[in-house]
Amino acid sequence: MRPTVEVWRDWILKAHGKEFGSDSQCSGKPMEDFKQMYKLGLPADPKEVAAIEARRNREKERQSRFFNVRNRVMGVDVEALNNQVEEKKLREATEQSKDAAYATKQVQYDLVAQMLEKEEAERARRLAKKIQDFRKQKQQLKNRREFDPWDPDRLQREFPVYFNDSDPFYGPASMQCFFGEDLDRTTYLRMQQEQFRYSLERQLQEQQQARVDEKCADMLNDQLHLAMDMRAAHLARLEESCRVAMTFAMANANKAQAAELAERQRLEHQRQQEANLMEIQNQVTSDFLTENPQVAQNSMAPHRVLPYCWKGMTPEQRAAIREVQEAQCHEKEAQHQAEQALDTEWESQTMHLAQAAQELEEQERELCAEFRRGLGSFNQQLAKEQKAQQNYLNSIIYTNQPTAQYHLQFNTSSR
Repeated sequence: MRPTVEVWRDWILKAHGKEFGSDSQCSGKPMEDFKQMYKLGLPADPKEVAAIEARRNREKERQSRFFNVRNRVMGVDVEALNNQVEEKKLREATEQSKDAAYATKQVQYDLVAQMLEKEEAERARRLAKKIQDFRKQKQQLKNRREFDPWDPDRLQREFPVYFNDSDPFYGPASMQCFFGEDLDRTTYLRMQQEQFRYSLERQLQEQQQARVDEKCADMLNDQLHLAMDMRAAHLARLEESCRVAMTFAMANANKAQAAELAERQRLEHQRQQEANLMEIQNQVTSDFLTENPQVAQNSMAPHRVLPYCWKGMTPEQRAAIREVQEAQCHEKEAQHQAEQALDTEWESQTMHLAQAAQELEEQERELCAEFRRGLGSFNQQLAKEQKAQQNYLNSIIYTNQPTAQYHLQFNTSSR
């Protein structure tokens, strides 16, 4: 927490050996000198005044939260949460610095790789150019041993303009040359030897040039490796210096943070001690430790009390509560007796209803038995009448059997 303007003013005045009170007490010549020294008579900046007022309001709000017993005991630890937020920000800043250093190293490595690729491409270009120059100078077509089959003037030489006696184009009929005769054998042998010597010299020159080129390539390769090693050593030194600088910067930052944390802890301990002393003084001088019942009354709601200041009920309140409890007990007893009387009445009515239902069931059973007896006698009478009717029909009416003539006569009359 940053100190307020009043704290800074008191500290400056104490440092100069002058103790002033409010603004009315500081209106003398020492205060004028003080204002002139620190340029306090200048018109204040509205933004700075607004910022100072905002800080003062935040300080008042913080003091109200800190000096509130309930919030201090039961609330959250705002300082611990702020420390966690600061630690998180520091960790994020450290990670960002590490990422930036890694990105810087990656850029350096990419630049070195591009330089090496350019050097390799330039070396390959120079080598290809040297090979082309060597081919143009030393490996011409006319100097090759295979040049005779590719000679464009071969046909002209086969048919020369002038002929002599030893010309091989004269046939046997000319009597100038014969099969098996070789007049220019010595010349041919000498020419073959010269050609062989020339080819051998050419091969020796090519081998020597190949050795020279190989040595030159090895030397260039060694120079390239040496340059790469020197570049890697230079990059390693740069990386080591960067790492040392980062370590030194991080150590300085850690020392500054440790000093800031120690100072903050000291200030916090000092504020805690001041708050504890103020709380002890408030407890000693206030009504909190007294037995005054007026302390627990709530100014906003007189029928309520403050829980953290309540000292218990008075004897009059306890007596009133006991009277109310006794009245409630009497009412409960009377209600219980009324309920018992009502239950007794309901039980008697239930017994009378059960007796009446039982008598009705007996009467119903008697009526059913009498009905069954009457129904049985009626069924017997009906059975007797039906049996007599059947006997009458069987013995008197249905005694004669019809013949075929009766059926024939009945069919004729029906037509």
